[in-house]
Amino acid sequence: MHLVPAERADHRTIDGHRVCEAIAAIGDPARVRARAERFALLADPGRLALLLALHRAGPLAVSDLAVATGMRDPAVSQALRLLRTAAVVAGDRDGRVVRYRIVDEDLGPLLAHCAADDHAEPQPHEVTAPA
Repeated sequence: MHLVPAERADHRTIDGHRVCEAIAAIGDPARVRARAERFALLADPGRLALLLALHRAGPLAVSDLAVATGMRDPAVSQALRLLRTAAVVAGDRDGRVVRYRIVDEDLGPLLAHCAADDHAEPQPHEVTAPA
């Protein structure tokens, strides 16, 4: 159990080799915290809807995003401000119009997965009679 930190070395384990695999999978606590913060950005339905729209349609202005998501312009602006601060989106000015785009390349596969789930064929639910 070479990966177990010293402060946990005296704890009883059942499958020590799996504990080491689990510790290796978790990795650096600071990276875990950073990933959790990134997922927290996606945990809000409005922000996720904005990101899905931008992922699929490309750069869009606040008013267009508001129409696409059903949100109000101020709510879209506030969400984009948070996403911009987190370096997830960036805005490109074209005269008086600012179009937002996703700049965090790591989110692409996750958003593609979310979008694919939305368009998947519905699977029939298996119903079993109580025994």
